[in-house]
Amino acid sequence: MNSEPELHTDPALLPVLEELRRREPIFHRPEFGVTRADHCAMTAEDFWEVGASGLRYSREYVLDVLDERQRNPQPDPWETSGFHCRRLADAVYLLTYTLRQGERVTRRATVWRRDPDGWKIVYHQGTLVAEA
Repeated sequence: MNSEPELHTDPALLPVLEELRRREPIFHRPEFGVTRADHCAMTAEDFWEVGASGLRYSREYVLDVLDERQRNPQPDPWETSGFHCRRLADAVYLLTYTLRQGERVTRRATVWRRDPDGWKIVYHQGTLVAEA
């Protein structure tokens, strides 16, 4: 028995899927900004995330980590696949995908909200994929 769900994005959501796909992985797309002000602008004030470790991180903590990464950049090759978009509420969407960073593979989920001033990240989670 296959445990994997069949994920299909509603064809009406394909433009949203494409817009959000270009923004992921979050904070790894310099075209959307690299400064603290940029990251503040792309996150909701009550943003938080759950890391692949299972630990919860506040918006302020994430912004501090991003500031440190900007001061000391390291190579971080990555590739994404398997994007799926689901509408959760008016102007609120769940985007899921797989992220490969070298040997590390995680499933990612980001809740996005379209505000009058652009897309805002409301919540983000990364979950390590167990080795088979």
